[in-house]
Amino acid sequence: MSTPRDLDGRIAQGWGGRKPNGCHVNVVLARRGSATAAAMITTYTAPSEGFTPILVSVGPDQPSYETLNPPTLMMSKTAGNARLVSGACQVGIAQGVLDAVGEDLLVADQETLVFVSVWLDPDADDETAARCSSREATRDAVREAAAGRDPAAAQRLVADRDRLTHPFYGGD
Repeated sequence: MSTPRDLDGRIAQGWGGRKPNGCHVNVVLARRGSATAAAMITTYTAPSEGFTPILVSVGPDQPSYETLNPPTLMMSKTAGNARLVSGACQVGIAQGVLDAVGEDLLVADQETLVFVSVWLDPDADDETAARCSSREATRDAVREAAAGRDPAAAQRLVADRDRLTHPFYGGD
């Protein structure tokens, strides 16, 4: 297993679920006291309208909230769906991070910090599907950030670089 120092600055992305309740995340891992952690905390303390960072916490009601360990900051990449992002995605992100702890990829301590930027499809309408999607996306992204990408997958991208595409790209 990697130590918190080994993880500092690692970054990855993950997708979970299917439209319209699909979720995409970007994950950054940091070590407390590092420049990466300082940047994460700066983002947390500088909210903008529609994009308020949240310290992930869970519990049956507000007085019972518990902070996730490792501390996890989440921020929506899209305005809208505030209820689904703050509820379903927050729970799913917590579960995905704890899945990574359960796999010994992260330590449940205060030394490791996790930043999750989440995009939930604007047409999402199912809390359970959104929770499952954000859990899958977060777990997969943390797994990739902590353990690294399959070298063969990285080489495949190099080999296919002239044929790369993206759903938001319509050119030749």
